[in-house]
Amino acid sequence: MDKPVTGLGDADLDDLCARWPGATRSIKWEVDLVWSVANKMFVVYCTLGPDRGRLSFKVDSDRFLELTAQPGMAPAHYMARAFWVSVTEPERYARDELAGFVRRSYELVRANLPKKTQAALGE
Repeated sequence: MDKPVTGLGDADLDDLCARWPGATRSIKWEVDLVWSVANKMFVVYCTLGPDRGRLSFKVDSDRFLELTAQPGMAPAHYMARAFWVSVTEPERYARDELAGFVRRSYELVRANLPKKTQAALGE
């Protein structure tokens, strides 16, 4: 049986997020690849330095404690109060699982946008 593909790189993130309505890519703080919807971040990926590969995203509030108790996950710096998690060891997790977390983050952030903005984004 093949071992599942683990981790999620910047190219994987670009392929994934570029398909979603209203998703835009930017670089913030010189080293972080950020995907946003209507200027609201839903995933941050560190591209350089000792934290290279770290992935941070919003999670459902009722899953925050469960996820941050997992090995290789921690509350995201500065964003934990908004239920953001950092995956500090992405190689521990299957690519599909991480992609699912990123998709859910997009959905959560999009759902909090004004209804008019959501409607303008379409499906």
